[in-house]
Amino acid sequence: MTYLWLKTLHILAVISWMAGLLYLPRLFVYHCGLASGSETARLFELMEYRLYRFIMTPALVVAWLTGLYMASVSGFWLEAWFISKFVLIILMSGVHGFLGRLRKDFVAGINSRSDRYFRVLNEVPTLLMIFIVALVVIKPFG
Repeated sequence: MTYLWLKTLHILAVISWMAGLLYLPRLFVYHCGLASGSETARLFELMEYRLYRFIMTPALVVAWLTGLYMASVSGFWLEAWFISKFVLIILMSGVHGFLGRLRKDFVAGINSRSDRYFRVLNEVPTLLMIFIVALVVIKPFG
């Protein structure tokens, strides 16, 4: 029963993390069109900070902790589908960190990227999510 509760918590954390990973680049799309230091830009900086700090990062931590626990008790470590999934999750975590770096660039007033860049970047977590979910559900290679 504990495993099922942890699995539930894991799924909720992943949903929350993904919501942030999909929403933060969208905020950047609108933020990059604003004058640095303007009242609206400061509002976007606050929204981006709160999303990253209070939703995305805690969700990432919970998803990692519950995921590692479930992998250890279920014995998935050496299965090819899980190793593939693990690599993609590491990449997803890298995207998380990169978005944090971009957020800090906005705060520092040094963002040099266009709204088009952020629109394309917004698709990276989506593609990773599709492959991760497919690996978990289908469990190919095994």
